[in-house]
Amino acid sequence: MQLYAGIDLHSTSNHLGVINDNDRRIFRKKLVNDPVVILEALEPFHQHLKGVVVESTFNWYWLVDALMDQGYQLHLANPSAIRKYEGLKHSDDTHDAFWLAHLLRLGILPEGYIYPKAQRPVRDLLRKRGHLVRLRTSLILSLQGIIQRNTGLRVNVNQVKKVTTDEVLPLLAGQEDLEFSGRVSKESIDFLSCKIRQIENSVQKKVKLKQAFKYLPSICGVGKILSLTIMLETGPIKRFARVGNYVSYCRKVPTQWTSVGKRKGKGNKKNGNRYLAWAFSEAAEFARRYDPDARGYFNRKASRTNRMVAHSALAHKLARAAYFVMRDMVPFDAAKLFAK
Repeated sequence: MQLYAGIDLHSTSNHLGVINDNDRRIFRKKLVNDPVVILEALEPFHQHLKGVVVESTFNWYWLVDALMDQGYQLHLANPSAIRKYEGLKHSDDTHDAFWLAHLLRLGILPEGYIYPKAQRPVRDLLRKRGHLVRLRTSLILSLQGIIQRNTGLRVNVNQVKKVTTDEVLPLLAGQEDLEFSGRVSKESIDFLSCKIRQIENSVQKKVKLKQAFKYLPSICGVGKILSLTIMLETGPIKRFARVGNYVSYCRKVPTQWTSVGKRKGKGNKKNGNRYLAWAFSEAAEFARRYDPDARGYFNRKASRTNRMVAHSALAHKLARAAYFVMRDMVPFDAAKLFAK
């Protein structure tokens, strides 16, 4: 006898359902999110369980790790790719758990990638860096706006980020409230810059680029930290059969449904890895600023469309280039990527 289990996971509780190979429901229960409780509930079925499905939610790490440590065959369900039968009259959390087990039994479960436990902490540390960078950018934009509105002067990002000499606050001198606002912004920016550097130093001591990813820094706009981000967020490049799969995972392709040449709607544009989407967007911006070939491509595209479309197109190209650089382990070739 073979059994299949599905776990519909929520923030504080979960619903466990177990079926046999005839799709008969033999166990159901709502449980608290406690690994000891869940393992006790599964133990009577352990010997016959062919697999356990856990829904990929924001908090799946602890549960998947606990079950894998006890020898269960784990499957991480990709909820964005799972569709229910639309003719159902009733559905609830218990049904969802059995539905996951049912899909596993049929061999048609859309699965997500279970990222190795040992590498998750440093990946999450780089994600925190990205969070701080976005916070710092919002503060920089706000401070630039304050200065330009009240003085008519434009200061660039490097002036705002400079720590050794303050080129910002003197511009607001003599205006008490504005000066205070500028000081708060500048101190917050400097504090975030310090924390960002600390994270970068820590990450670079703990992890190095693997052989398959060693040519990532050769891509225009991609430095050491972005290379590590791309490597840790991508995982094994072989899990992407084609370049289109990888670029879609990076959220660098549009979503559109058509029939007979007519638009019939669009899919979920948030499918994929938002951290890779951010990384290639950052790479595109750096490439536009500092690489002549990338800047030339961006300008040509912007002249025919607009700057946002050009930025997205450049990020798309860099994501495609990264796929082949990782898959084939070859250096980046600008001539191939930006050929007119």
